[in-house]
Amino acid sequence: MATSLKKIFDHLAWADARVLEGLRRSPGSDAQALEVFAHVLGAEHVWLARLNERPPRVAVWPTLTLEDCAALAAENAEGFRQVLQSHGEDPVHLSREIAYTNSAGQRFRSRVDDMLLQVALHGCYHRGQVAMLVRKGGGEPMPTDYIALARGAPAATRTERR
Repeated sequence: MATSLKKIFDHLAWADARVLEGLRRSPGSDAQALEVFAHVLGAEHVWLARLNERPPRVAVWPTLTLEDCAALAAENAEGFRQVLQSHGEDPVHLSREIAYTNSAGQRFRSRVDDMLLQVALHGCYHRGQVAMLVRKGGGEPMPTDYIALARGAPAATRTERR
């Protein structure tokens, strides 16, 4: 499973960088696109803080500039790389439960592997929203499909709208 998690988090870092590039190339895109992307990064940061059992410095819905996003994306990518490198394939670590309080003040305990998958899947969901908002504002979103990373070529795109 660790190899799969490594691939998933390689994709996460790559996809965050692609979204950032798309937002930079489309400065007139819907303002909500930056807000949603900042949320992706804020949530990554919060989950990383939980995994490291420390308080987060960034809110789940932060207000960030593009440069703030670039810095937080790099910090998050390095943090997840360290988490995965330090515990690798250890099934004991991946099944370990961590107690935390969510942003609504509710207490939970979750497995490390479930927390990691939440981060990855949450980001995929919202990156799709960002792409739609960039396109709605007249910009061209950067593709972030996993297969584009894996094969080094973008996935097919729709050329006409119906």
